[in-house]
This record gives sequence, structure tokens and C-alpha cells, in this order.
Amino acid sequence: MNRTYTTKTLFTRFVPYLFKYKRILSLDLFCAALTTLTELVLPLILRTLTNAGMGVGAPLTLQLIGRLSLFYLVLRTIEVIAQYYMANVGHVMGARIETDMRRDAFNHLTELSVSFFNNTKVGQIMARITSDLFDVTEFAHHCPEEFFIGGLKAVVSFIILLNINIPLTLLIFTMIPLMLYFSRRYNRKMREAFKDQRVHIGDLNADIEDTLLGVRVVKSFAAEDYERQSFEQGNQDFFKIKQRSYRYMAAFHTVTGIFDGLMYLIVILAGGLFLLNGAISAGDLVAYILYVTTMLATVRRVVQFMEQFQRGMTGIERFFEIMDTDIEIFDDKDAITLDPVRGDIVFDNVTFSYPDHEDTPVLENLNLHIPQGSQVALVGPSGGGKTTLTNLIPRFYDVTSGSIRIDGTDIRKIKTRNLRENIGMVHQDVYLFAGSVTDNIRYANPDATDEEVIEAAKLAGAYDFIMDLPQGFDSYVGERGLKLSGGQKQRISIARVFLKNPPILLLDEATSALDNQSERHIQNSLDKLAVGRTTLTIAHRLTTIQNADEILVLTTKGLIERGDHKTLMKKRGLYYELYTQSRLDIDLPETEIAG
Repeated sequence: MNRTYTTKTLFTRFVPYLFKYKRILSLDLFCAALTTLTELVLPLILRTLTNAGMGVGAPLTLQLIGRLSLFYLVLRTIEVIAQYYMANVGHVMGARIETDMRRDAFNHLTELSVSFFNNTKVGQIMARITSDLFDVTEFAHHCPEEFFIGGLKAVVSFIILLNINIPLTLLIFTMIPLMLYFSRRYNRKMREAFKDQRVHIGDLNADIEDTLLGVRVVKSFAAEDYERQSFEQGNQDFFKIKQRSYRYMAAFHTVTGIFDGLMYLIVILAGGLFLLNGAISAGDLVAYILYVTTMLATVRRVVQFMEQFQRGMTGIERFFEIMDTDIEIFDDKDAITLDPVRGDIVFDNVTFSYPDHEDTPVLENLNLHIPQGSQVALVGPSGGGKTTLTNLIPRFYDVTSGSIRIDGTDIRKIKTRNLRENIGMVHQDVYLFAGSVTDNIRYANPDATDEEVIEAAKLAGAYDFIMDLPQGFDSYVGERGLKLSGGQKQRISIARVFLKNPPILLLDEATSALDNQSERHIQNSLDKLAVGRTTLTIAHRLTTIQNADEILVLTTKGLIERGDHKTLMKKRGLYYELYTQSRLDIDLPETEIAG
């Protein structure tokens, strides 16, 4: 996901977000221009007063002082109003742009394939759509303002200074290109250091999240010291990166400070000589110094803003790295909505390899027909492709070659949302969202009524234990459902699928992690759930799939056996061995194994 972008490319791509609020931006820049009036006019007022006091030009009178004071008061009033607008509305514009970018990033993330999340740390993703975009608010607001104000002051100051003294002005302005040249080198290094900071804080967030979510494992292995040492190493690495960025920042400011001093030295030395020779008046020299001070203050302000600029550009760069991540699973332009879905599934010469292991097919030339409403079980040793097969049906991945058809239509020709709305999945590792029991069941159908949620819970055998919870259906389940037992979480996940009511059901070892009593409860719920649906069951405990219409035995060599339970037991092949071992694991009599 790490790419290299030029500043020009990033800024060009950022401009549409900025121009969405062009009316606010235009008024903001107009206010920025107004705030410069006071600084640009003040030296002229002081020049007029000084020359008048020295007997040059108009005489110094109370009327002149009063007019100049009133004029300056009006300018300051305008400046205060303009500053308020910039600080208020301008910042809100930046926050809106940040919000727009975060929304686009999140929407894009939801479109990315499962393989992206398999290979990317959640902490890194979180950093990119939260803290990385914080600096965009300041960048979006201040970047146009600072460069506009800086450019306006530089141009106006240059014109006025030329009118005062051309040689002195040319001497001063020869310093600016040199300052920009030397500053640019450290500016680039600052950008690299800031990006390293962002990457490392993402890794640090991911490690913290991993430790805190796995805190029970940490404590069970008494691994607190190990985790502390691991965190300290990451924390120190982050400190070293920040230390490096501050070193570049200090060098950057030092370079600009040197040239800043050189410019003042030129004004004092050359200006003094011009004053000595009568080439410039005292009032003109005062105005000149004030304009140079204004200009240098502006340069310093822009230089200081460059730190914020680089932070903002780093956030924008990491934002576009997400936005440029390819969407691997997308709807064909001619994709259709399949309605109704009956559930007849065909695997036609399917071969599949994971993107990062393209030379090692998990499934190869698989041909399979699962008739509508049939109960099919997938068994076999780990690594045979059982879970992969079920992940291909809802298009979590696309087949490498061949095709999968539902009701005669290639699933790549069906709208992805429509496809997945008609598939229900129950996994061994149940994920519940932080919220209430009702929230988690209703996740399958946000429009479901309370009565429908309760009915789904009853069908899943979850109603009784839910009512025993402190707040019943309103009880908080904890992060990832940590307040519930494994069997309780599984029954809520089954209730979720009952509420969805899909024609196709995929069960991935849904009971293998449960105790025998919980397994029996869950299996009864699953049996009710499977009625009338095309069901694929990945089974670890083979005693649960004896009544399947067909059992498929998958290994790394492919589909090696298929048939119903009795047929496969008579063959005395791999299924017979697996089933025999499964029965022995639960200590059933040998006579019962023989069947």
C-alpha cells in the first residue's frame, strides 16, 4: 500500500476536495487580503509622520495625525472582523474537508477485498482514517491562506520598496532564492521523517490493540514482561524517528534564521550608507525597515507553516494510498439482480490460488453440483480448501479460473450486494459488535421489528438465556461479545441468520469449539436453520453430518471421495478413518462405530 507521490500530484488530487467549498474559500482568501492591509499600510503612515516631523513633505499637524489615526482604526476594525471569519468559518471548512476525506476512505475500505485486510494491520488502517487526517483540517484551512498572504505581501512590499530605493531592494531580494534553495533540502527530509512517524505510530497502535484484545492470553501465559519489552522497543523506535524529524526541523529553521539575519544586516549596512549619502530620507528608511520586517515576518510565518504543510501533505499522501488500493471484487457493468434465488450451486472446473501464493492452488479443476435445498458436508484434513470453497461462493475472493454459478448465472454477473444478501454464514469464530443483543441480531436486517428479533432468537434457541441476562435483549454484550459464553455467542449469530432468512447457508465448523452440551443445543438450532435451504457445512465433528445428502472429502490432492454417510463408510477410505477417529474422540463403544 506504500506508494510514492510528488507534492504536485498530491496537491492536484486534493484540490477537488478544496474547491467543493470554493465560495467559503473565496471569502476566506478575501478576508486574508483584508488582514494584510494593516501591515502594508502602517509603514506608509509612519513614513508620512516621520517625514512630516523632519520637515519633508506635508507639515505635521493635528489634522494630519487625526486623519492617519482614524484611517488606521478603520483598518484595524476590518482586520479584526476578517480574522474572526478566518478563525471560525475557515477552520470549519477544513473540518468539512477532513470529514469528506474520512468518509471516502471508509467507503473505499468497505469495498476492498478480504485479502487486503488479511495483509494489513488494523492499527495502520485506523491511523490513516483518523489521526492522519487530523492535520488535514489545519492544512486545508491554512495552506491557501498562508501562501496567498505570503505572495500578496511579497509582491506589494517589493513594489513599494522599489519605489523607495531600487538598489537596496534588489540586494534584499537576492537573499530569498538562496534561502528557499537551502530550506528545500531540509523540507524534503522533514516530509520523509513525518511519513515514517505516521507509519510507525500505525504499527504501534496495531501492537497495542493486539495486546489489549488478547489480554487474557497475555495473562494466562504470564507474558506481561514480554509485552512490556516489546512495547518499549516500539516506543523507543518511534522516539528515534521523532528525534530525527526534530533535528531536520531545527536545521530548517536555522537556515531560514541565518538568511533572516543577513537581510537585516544588509538593511542596516546599505541603508545606513544610503542615508549618509542622502540617497534616502529618514522617513523612507523607517518605512523601508518596517516593510522588510513585515516581509521577513511573512517569510518566517510561511517557513513555520511548512512544518504543518508537510504534516498535512503526509496525511493526504497516506489517504490517497488507501484510495489507490485496487478494488479486486467489483460488480460487472452488466451485473444483474437475481430474484428469487433458489440456491442451485455449480462449481465448473474451478481453480483458485490466493494472491500472495499464486503458484500454489488451493483448489484445482474442481467440478461440483449442489442442488437446490440439499444438505452438503465438507470434511477432510486442514489445508484441503474447505473454508476457501465456502469463501468463494459469496465472492470474498474471485476464482482464478473456471466459474461458480448460482441458478445457472455466473456469480460474477450477479450484483455483489444481491449475492451476499442471499447467503447466510455461521462461523466457528463468532464476531459480535459492541452493543446490545438486539443490535447484534438486528444487524442482519436493520428494518426488523422487535417481534421479529424475538422470534429469530426463539428459533435459534437463544431466547431463554437472553431473558436471563440483566437487561434481557437490551443487555450489552461487550467488545467482540466478551460478556457472553461461546455457546451464547454462537446462538446469537444463528439468530442473526434466522432473521436474514437466506436461501443459501454456509456453516464453517460452527460447533467445533463448543462443549458437548452446547454443541447439542447449537446443532438443534442449525438443523432447524438448514430446513429448506441449500446448506454447505464444514464439519470437524463428523457425527454432526451423518444425515447430509452428500459428503465431500477434500484434501490437498483435491476432491477424493464423495457420497452419503453409508456409502463412504462402506468404502473404508479416508472418510471412514476420519469418522472412526471422531467417534473414538468422544469415547463411544466400538460396536456403535461399526454402525
